[in-house]
Amino acid sequence: MSQRLTINQNNKPIYDIVFEQDFAALPSELEQFQIADKKLCIITDSKVNHLYSEEVCDVLKDKCKEVVVFSFPDGEKSKNLDTVKDIYEFLIQHKFDRKDMLFALGGGVVGDITGFAAATYLRGIDFVQIPTTLLAQVDSSVGGKTGVDFDQYKNMVGAFHMPRLVYTNVKTLDDRQYYAGMGEVMKYGLIKNASFYEWILDNMYEIHERDMDTLEDMVVKSCTYKKLVVEKDPTEKGERAILNFGHTIGHAIEKAKNFELLHGECVALGCVAAAFISWKRELLSMEEYYEIRDMFVPFNLPITIDDIDPNEILRLIASDKKVEGDKIKFILLKKVGKAIIDTSVTKDEIMSGIQEIYFSEEDEHE
Repeated sequence: MSQRLTINQNNKPIYDIVFEQDFAALPSELEQFQIADKKLCIITDSKVNHLYSEEVCDVLKDKCKEVVVFSFPDGEKSKNLDTVKDIYEFLIQHKFDRKDMLFALGGGVVGDITGFAAATYLRGIDFVQIPTTLLAQVDSSVGGKTGVDFDQYKNMVGAFHMPRLVYTNVKTLDDRQYYAGMGEVMKYGLIKNASFYEWILDNMYEIHERDMDTLEDMVVKSCTYKKLVVEKDPTEKGERAILNFGHTIGHAIEKAKNFELLHGECVALGCVAAAFISWKRELLSMEEYYEIRDMFVPFNLPITIDDIDPNEILRLIASDKKVEGDKIKFILLKKVGKAIIDTSVTKDEIMSGIQEIYFSEEDEHE
């Protein structure tokens, strides 16, 4: 059965998140935007294009003026201004104007790029998120953050631009992307709701089996917790920063590994390191830390990593956009279900967290 959440700002509805198990209801959800007179551009990557573009085009082609598809090579390496430039050129060639719409069909990279293109093309046009990875469904498609990487700086160029609709088809998940998304799902329980964390563990079998009712409940619950945060702090001036739990170290690993690891896999590593620092600060007990660490394992998420230089990770963290002056805005756990923002975490503490997840050849031979 389909479900729906509404994202509000200043007590006014901004957009809906719709949860379905196919694309059939997409045209009816778009009727409110009078798409019969609009051109629609589906922006996707080379992998998702092969899987879902034709199906989405088929449900839309008789409902709008025209539907076209722009595809770029999949992966984080495409998340840059060159890809955005290519999108601009494509839209100009197809004579898109401000009344037309863009559709982000794919994972977090597609959503971020499409959102940024929508925010900046003709000073802003409407777009719709159609997330196809678990990570995008529970995190990046919600909240209006858009952006691209610039040189070694992740998400350094961006804008806040809210979608008109988020349409989630929970049946569009492949195995590795599915489990990578569990890194963000676990994060919500750790930072916001201990009961949800326990729910994840209690429903581990159903999550593995992809029981559709359980999966839909999990996505809805995750989006609900993100909704609670982003409605209070839509442009990340305060509490929204807690959503970055695990991301400071995770982003640095992602870059150091040249994006060989998926974002959610890196977030899991960052969560373990941040939980370790929380334990060493006596915010968590030793038992709590080790349970948090070990609970990523059943979801095929890494808790250690080799083939990195801890000093390089620390250097990359220093160039993170979350660094304000000489202070790193770090997210720690006060307890399971309660995150805090801390600007006093030292480089030595961060290095201790990195060392905790770093598995070297010397360790193997000991």
